Amino acid sequence: MFRKNIIWLASYPKSGNTWFRVFLTNLMSNFEEPANINDLKETSISSSRKIFDDYTGLSSSDLTHQEIDRLRPDVYRMQSYETNDLLFKKAHDKYLFVEDNKALFPEEITKCAIYFIRNPLDVAVSFAYHNNKPIAKMIEGINDSTYAFCDSTKKLHNQLRQILGSWSDHAESWINQKNMPVKVVRYEDMVENSFLTFKSAVDFIGLDKSDQEIKNAIEKSDFSVLSNQEKENGFREKMIKSKAFFRKGEIGDYKNHLSHQMIDEIVSQNKQLMLDFGYIDSNNKLTI
Repeated sequence: MFRKNIIWLASYPKSGNTWFRVFLTNLMSNFEEPANINDLKETSISSSRKIFDDYTGLSSSDLTHQEIDRLRPDVYRMQSYETNDLLFKKAHDKYLFVEDNKALFPEEITKCAIYFIRNPLDVAVSFAYHNNKPIAKMIEGINDSTYAFCDSTKKLHNQLRQILGSWSDHAESWINQKNMPVKVVRYEDMVENSFLTFKSAVDFIGLDKSDQEIKNAIEKSDFSVLSNQEKENGFREKMIKSKAFFRKGEIGDYKNHLSHQMIDEIVSQNKQLMLDFGYIDSNNKLTI
């Protein structure tokens, strides 16, 4: 008998997912001090190579990407079966099917999903710094329907391959799927209207938490707190070549880094979703 106890925290990279995970850890713990960013007990990433190897008893390095993807749903089923509580899983993969009618994220063990979305102009800058790649190269990825993360065969990543597709492909795959309830949360609302945005997510998940508990967890998860923790102790999820995971977190930072041509490249390829979520207006003019 399957339990619907998994909540997927899904997003294109650098869209507020980890911030929310820190918030959840602070919300679910009873500690007075902010949660340690290197000990996010409440969540784990769904693409963890170690977790896959531990549950399957196989060495993922001996398998193809396709073979791994076909086994990943069973890993999630085993994790679901082992816990009576809610299980939060971070996911950067787009919503996809690994075989006919077999979703990567099985609906029979899923309670719901939260999808974090962020202005792709800011994502391009933040993701480029995260990957230590030129911004122009990152824009190619954001606009590429075949783009994947950790797919290099030249080295063994600590995460499994994740198929992202373009920024629009990724968002549409999660928002338009019909197999699980999904709530879309804008990164910009997390920043500018933190309490109501985080509270609405908590209510959607069905957690019984007071307004004060939510406010306290938000305060403990402030970007300055996360940044200072990373400076003092590092962050295990940071890419090796990246200078910092929690870099700025600012809205509109793209204005300091993107040329008009770069902006046009992203907008032209992601126009409809950017309009739907308020990043451009009906005249294709930037609103943020």
